[in-house]
Amino acid sequence: MSNEKANVNAIGIDLGGTRIKGVLLECGSGNLLHTEVMQTDDSLPESWQSAVMEMEKRLQTHSKMPVAGVGIAAPGLVAADGRSIASMPGRMSGLEHFDWTGFLGKPVSILNDAHAALFAETHYGCGKGLTNIVMLTLGTGVGGGLWLNGKLYEGFLKRAGHLGHISLDSRGTDPDITQMPGSLENAIGNTTVPARSFNRYRDTETLVEAYKLGEPLAALVWLNSVRDLAVAIASLINTFSPELVIIGGGITLAGESLFGPLRQFLDVFEWRPDGRPTPVEKAFFDEWSGAVGAAAGVVYPIR
Repeated sequence: MSNEKANVNAIGIDLGGTRIKGVLLECGSGNLLHTEVMQTDDSLPESWQSAVMEMEKRLQTHSKMPVAGVGIAAPGLVAADGRSIASMPGRMSGLEHFDWTGFLGKPVSILNDAHAALFAETHYGCGKGLTNIVMLTLGTGVGGGLWLNGKLYEGFLKRAGHLGHISLDSRGTDPDITQMPGSLENAIGNTTVPARSFNRYRDTETLVEAYKLGEPLAALVWLNSVRDLAVAIASLINTFSPELVIIGGGITLAGESLFGPLRQFLDVFEWRPDGRPTPVEKAFFDEWSGAVGAAAGVVYPIR
């Protein structure tokens, strides 16, 4: 790592369905110099677009040195030129083909949000120094990323790593936004909590709080979702044989209510031919991984 890059700050902004998170990153150390969160409505483009502009301005004011650039992490497939999201069906109206460089009046690096989160963890976090990693980001939906042979694997059309769209039930009657029946995203993503809970709980936070209080319906819904997550992780372990599985995103705020039952389900479902479980860890940067990776991508090539 050059001294030049070690003394550079960059801004990273992570676009979510209900919140936008921003960081001012000291690129050499990975230290978060300042963070910002803003609530938005993903159905109103002007809501999250204006929030990004305001957040970028706020973060700039907290840097004591020139900022190298701005990175944005967003759901969907990144365009070939890296200036926009080429495809994001069903969510964040107005995101597709939106030119962030033109909007902010400065060069902007665009990354898929889960890929950005993975880059943060491999560069600074719990995946540093490892060669093969699977990451899942649990939030409004479910994203993912693959770090294979020491590199981000994007595949054809940069579509690889959309692990939320693997199917756990081919006969499922509610396809997700990619038309995949019985997807992991529908099984545990925040957006489907009302449907999964017979409209009893509005989101993961209220569902988990009710689970902690011992409400039977909440326990049924939540533990079924965590069981599905464990089956998905065990399947991905069989497919990629990673050294580590990283779990990030806002749903990880459930803490031991998530990781406790997840470990027990993995004890049942994971194939362990040598008796050793594959480590499953919470992202080092918690819900900030996407923003951190977006900022780091300004200075360090992600591909």
